[in-house]
Order: sequence, then C-alpha cells, then structure tokens
Amino acid sequence: MTSIESIKEFLDEKVDRYNHPDFIESDPIQIPHLFSDKYNIEISAFLASTIAWGQRVTIIKNLQKLMVLMDHAPYDFIMNHSENDLDRLSYFKHRTFNGVDCKFFIKSLKNIYSNHGSIGDLVQAIFIEKKSVFSILSGFREVFFEIEYPERTQKHFSNVLKGASAKRLNMYFRWMVRNDNRGVDFGLWRKIPMAELYLPLDVHTGNIARKLGLLKRKQNDWKAVEEVTCKLRSFDPVDPVKYDFALFGLGVFEKF
Repeated sequence: MTSIESIKEFLDEKVDRYNHPDFIESDPIQIPHLFSDKYNIEISAFLASTIAWGQRVTIIKNLQKLMVLMDHAPYDFIMNHSENDLDRLSYFKHRTFNGVDCKFFIKSLKNIYSNHGSIGDLVQAIFIEKKSVFSILSGFREVFFEIEYPERTQKHFSNVLKGASAKRLNMYFRWMVRNDNRGVDFGLWRKIPMAELYLPLDVHTGNIARKLGLLKRKQNDWKAVEEVTCKLRSFDPVDPVKYDFALFGLGVFEKF
C-alpha cells in the first residue's frame, strides 16, 4: 500500500465484504440480534460486548448460557429479578468475569433503568450535554458504579480517564449508533452522530492499522484510539468506524 487513496480503496472493499448479515453468524453481535425490543437489544448487547474477549466461539457459547440464565428476557430479568434469581448467576464465568461481577452488572443495570431511563437515555443525555463520546465513556462508568460495588468488578468496565482504549465499549457504541441499513449494527441511538464514534481498538485492528501506516503509536491505549480514528475520519468523516469491519476482517479472517 503506497498511497492514502489506495489504502482507502482497499479498506472500502473490505468494509463492503464484511459489513454484511453473514458477519453476524460468527460474531457476538448475534446475541442482541435475537431480540426486537430496544431494551432487550441494548442490554444484551452491553452484556455481549462486556465479555467479548478471547475465542469467539467461547464468547458466544457463554453469552447463550447467560441468556438462558436470564430466561431469554434480559430487560424483564433486570427489572424483576429476586435474590433467588440472582443466585443462579453465581456460577456464571467467562475468563475473569465471574458470578460476582455478573450479579453486580445486573444490579447496576437495574439502577440505570430505574433511575436514568435506560442505557440509551443515559449516554445520549451525556452526549447532548458534553458533545463528546469520551465524556460518555467516562460518565457512563461513573453512573455504573454509583451504587455499592465489588472492588474487583471495576476492571470489567474500562476507564478512559486512565488511558484505556475501551475497545469493548467502543464496539458497543458502534453497534448501538451506526445506522447504515446493512443489517449488522442497530442504529438505536440517533442522538449520537456516527461521526463521533471511535474505533474499537484491539490487537487485531491495531496490528492491521500499523501495517497499513494508519497508526504509529505502539500501545493500544486511548491515544492510539484517537490517532487511528483521526486517520479513518479522513477516509469517511461521516462514518469513520465502518472501517472496523475492514480492519477486524483483515486481522481475524484473512490473517493479513
């Protein structure tokens, strides 16, 4: 790749290839696609993005187990669970995310839906006030831990104020905000412009971005997220994060 124009053309082709309903079959986004109600979608998507690290087959298998534990009705479970219902989550585990973390996530989500409307209402209100996705990431985290919480669970919600790349949260926002009628992302949160989103930066997308000359920073931290997203905005100022499909597909499916 010798020019910006050729890199953009190359990535546009890959976006067209991977931003397709076929992508859903092998991705954790298949879990929120089980639902039609917006609250069930945004809750299941949040939980799916939370544990979306490691082998994708294992991630999906564990998310399917979690949906069973929640009676395939995430919103109803969150709002109406009893202590006995929560007990069934005690043995849930995905890597370092365990039953203690899972039960707190349910309690925190109940607080959000009881006192802040919904996740969508909360994050869009922050954006309207602050005009920044970075502010959403920090503000959402602050509200998430406004009730009593286990110390260990903080590590499962990225802290951008400490420089975290917030890969899984940025992926979640991509799912909820992007609206391109391609059938993958949901486009539920219309008050946040796609232009404001940030790339969900992980090992795969970071490595491909560096190979293509889109990222010079070596660490996959927030500064790297800003750097690579700035490049992608030069390719498409309206929808820069569509290139997540290309970078991820090149890294995971094509071993570029």
